[in-house]
Amino acid sequence: MAMMRLRREDPRVVGTFRLHRRLGAGGMGVVYLGSDKRGQRVALKVIRPDLAEDQEFRSRFAREVSAARRIRGGCTARLVAADLDADRPWFATQYVPGPSLHDKINEEGPLSPAEVASIGAALSEGLLAVHDAGVVHRDLKPSNILLSPKGPRIIDFGIAWATGASTLTHVGTAVGSPGFLAPEQVRGAAVTPATDIFALGATLAYACTADSPFGQGSSEVMLYRVVHEEAHLGGVPDALAPLLASCLAKDPADRPSTLSLSLRLKEIAAREAHGLSGGPLENGPGTGAGWERRPSERPTGQRAEEYARQRTERRTAGSSSPRPHPSRPPVPRDAAARPAGPASAAGKNPRTGGRNGRRVPVARPTGRNGSRTPVRTTSGGRRPGPDRRLLRQRVIVFVVVTLLVALGIAAAQGCQGPARGLGAERSASAAAGVGMAGPYGVGERNP
Repeated sequence: MAMMRLRREDPRVVGTFRLHRRLGAGGMGVVYLGSDKRGQRVALKVIRPDLAEDQEFRSRFAREVSAARRIRGGCTARLVAADLDADRPWFATQYVPGPSLHDKINEEGPLSPAEVASIGAALSEGLLAVHDAGVVHRDLKPSNILLSPKGPRIIDFGIAWATGASTLTHVGTAVGSPGFLAPEQVRGAAVTPATDIFALGATLAYACTADSPFGQGSSEVMLYRVVHEEAHLGGVPDALAPLLASCLAKDPADRPSTLSLSLRLKEIAAREAHGLSGGPLENGPGTGAGWERRPSERPTGQRAEEYARQRTERRTAGSSSPRPHPSRPPVPRDAAARPAGPASAAGKNPRTGGRNGRRVPVARPTGRNGSRTPVRTTSGGRRPGPDRRLLRQRVIVFVVVTLLVALGIAAAQGCQGPARGLGAERSASAAAGVGMAGPYGVGERNP
């Protein structure tokens, strides 16, 4: 929520609360951000000085406080304190952090059907608590809905009124926001919970299209369209259009009840979320493909990005298991561990896959020049193909044979070395005339 600095004319302390920032201003007064002595932050509303003496505005302000006190539920701002007898009456509610629905759509554009249905279901539950307290909000619109981290909250019960009461209208005027008023409010008829259903339908249509279902124009033009023309729902998704059309019916009796609307919006929100995350297809069981269904149901924008991310995650998770070739049936994982059995009735050898013991050649991928290409693994590296393994075996055999030959030559040379030494020694002795030592003594000749 946008905050502004306090102006010179703004009070600094109201009751027991110290004011810090301006949160906004409306037809009744100014809303401030304040805090008490314990540090609890509140949204404090003060009636403008020029309206404090107007009894009609004081009565309206008193009804707002009374309505806030009667409502119990998590979809409204809890009343903290109030002073209706002060010179400038005020009341403080729990501060709700977060932008209004109006600001969010202006900044980010229309919401997805799942988001709209989820917000609508929560608002329906809030209205159910409001109506159970016997109160009709009468001014539900995007700027009166705050999107807090805990869910949407309904604020500003400034023109709330008891069930069955008429609108505060003068001649040619109506209290409320043109484009979100119900036809009975414009006519000055009694308001009922169906009045808030009409406003909620217009609000959800605005969330889907970023525009009022009755277009733009002056207050008089907008009020005329609300009473006499049908709402324009051309940009509303098909999942929500029929339900919102029933909410915008001219006759209050034709609109769904608050409870029925809440249940139907919950169903739509669950269906949209289920379709986004993957579920049963139109003609078969679920495959986790999500929006891979009919072309008219394919997502766009943020849902398309989410769908692409989910597809990437599924592909990454499934990349560890090899995919069978399209022309071959899948091979069981335990096929290699199964013992070879007898040939089938068709004559196929269970080990080779051929008939009558003949091995069937397996086609291997080849490159442009006819050479075999290496097979890539799922981790991105290269796994050697059959040619590399054969070459490695040949190199090993060559190295082993070479080593054996070298060892044989070395052994042969070792055996011939002593014999050659002895022969040389005998030749040297003969040349010197000295005989070798033998059984007949040194220098004696053998007979």
